[in-house]
Amino acid sequence: MLPIANLNLKDLYQSTFEFFASRISPSFPFSAFSAEDSASDISFPLTPRDPTPRNLSPDEESASLRDRLDAAERTDYSHNPSSCNPSFGASAAASTLYSMRREHDATKNELSRTQAEVARWEERCKTLEKALKETRDILKVRDQEIQVLKERERHSPERHRPSTHIDRRRSRDPARQRSNSSQSQQIRLSADWSEIHDDTLSQTNGNHRRNGSDPHPDNMSTVSEEERAQSRSLETFLNKIDLWSGAQVIQAVQDLNSEILQFAASATELCTFSKQRPNSAKVTQASSEVATRLGAALSRLLATRDHSQDPMLVQLALQGCISYCISRALSSFCIGYQSKANITLTQIYTHMFHSEPQPTSSRWRALTHKHIHELHPELNEYAINEMTETIFRWSLDIFLISGSTNPQPNPASRENFRARFGAQVKRISKAACRLAQVTKEEIMSANFEVIAADSGQPFDGQEMMDAFEDYRSSDDVVLCTTELGLRCSTRKSTSDVSASEESIDRRILLRPKVVLESVVEVIDPR
Repeated sequence: MLPIANLNLKDLYQSTFEFFASRISPSFPFSAFSAEDSASDISFPLTPRDPTPRNLSPDEESASLRDRLDAAERTDYSHNPSSCNPSFGASAAASTLYSMRREHDATKNELSRTQAEVARWEERCKTLEKALKETRDILKVRDQEIQVLKERERHSPERHRPSTHIDRRRSRDPARQRSNSSQSQQIRLSADWSEIHDDTLSQTNGNHRRNGSDPHPDNMSTVSEEERAQSRSLETFLNKIDLWSGAQVIQAVQDLNSEILQFAASATELCTFSKQRPNSAKVTQASSEVATRLGAALSRLLATRDHSQDPMLVQLALQGCISYCISRALSSFCIGYQSKANITLTQIYTHMFHSEPQPTSSRWRALTHKHIHELHPELNEYAINEMTETIFRWSLDIFLISGSTNPQPNPASRENFRARFGAQVKRISKAACRLAQVTKEEIMSANFEVIAADSGQPFDGQEMMDAFEDYRSSDDVVLCTTELGLRCSTRKSTSDVSASEESIDRRILLRPKVVLESVVEVIDPR
């Protein structure tokens, strides 16, 4: 019985060993047990040839089998750790590939960002190159204009008034004459060359002093100093450029007209009118003042017609009164300055404009206007407030003679009207004062004037524009000006003008828009 049991246990052992060997590793060497455990197999009671077989229970056989399998697994793992886990190498390779892919993606992202940055910088470089090219073109044109002005100043009669003995001295010494003319050209080019001219002049004067045959050294030095002073005085004119172009000034006038139109429309829409007119001293005085500003025809239309249904005529009168106020203010030399001083300065500038070169009169105008404001820093704010108050006072007079019930003549109603439109009217005043500063200080090449047509003068299509020309023929007299215009005046040089030709070139850049007396037939046909 025992040999048969041992034989069955041996078969069980072999089958169990083969099962675990196939489950643990397909490449598990069977020789590991035979080689490593040869000593232990000598005493293992597997065959009936064992002379001294041992009687083991099934539990002991199982425990022994488990011990042998654990020992074999540990031995095989110590020799080849990867043989017990076939997926270990694949996991390591997958991890390496994943890290390489992440590095590759990061490199691609960095490359794309770098390319986008390079494209952006290339675009910016192109823009800067274009701006640089335009700036060079502008500077080239300015240099040509300056060169033309220098040539004109060089050939003007005032530049060549040396004394007779100086001319004889220069004719006897041609080399010295060429040196002096070269020095004068260096003075005219730029103020930066004045130091070079001073050094050359000092050397020349030293040579003159060392030369005992020069009979007039003091006269030569005096002439050189006079030329130098005259050149420095003209340098400011030659290097001065306009800060505003003609198109910018036109746009500023159009913006001012838009502000006036918006105020007139909103104020007229807010107010209410009645057919009844109170007969009081205030109404009579207001009618007289409106007639003085805008003409008797418009004052009579406002006082006699009914505006309760259509206040269009009141709106046109408001535009006319504000346009007249601004044009009168801009016609003075300095807005807000003393009236007598303004009249004197205007007369001086007008005379200088017709008798002196354009750069000279323009520079005098700009410097005088600038220094008046530097001496009176509060003048600009005073001018804005004064113009705002004038616009309100004239507007309320128009509402009063038109039969307005809101605002009423009482102070409370008028203060409410001022509070309602105060910011809008002040914006108009600021725009007008800014336009005055631009035309009087920041433009040297011409004289810009804001113009308006006088009430009662015949309509001229070359100098003005009819606001209602699409509705009837424009062959009447002017009722009022609703939009301001712009005129440019430039004095021609004496070399370009004949004796019979006028020396002032006048051009209308923006025609003022006017309303004719026949507008009543369009607004209220009866």
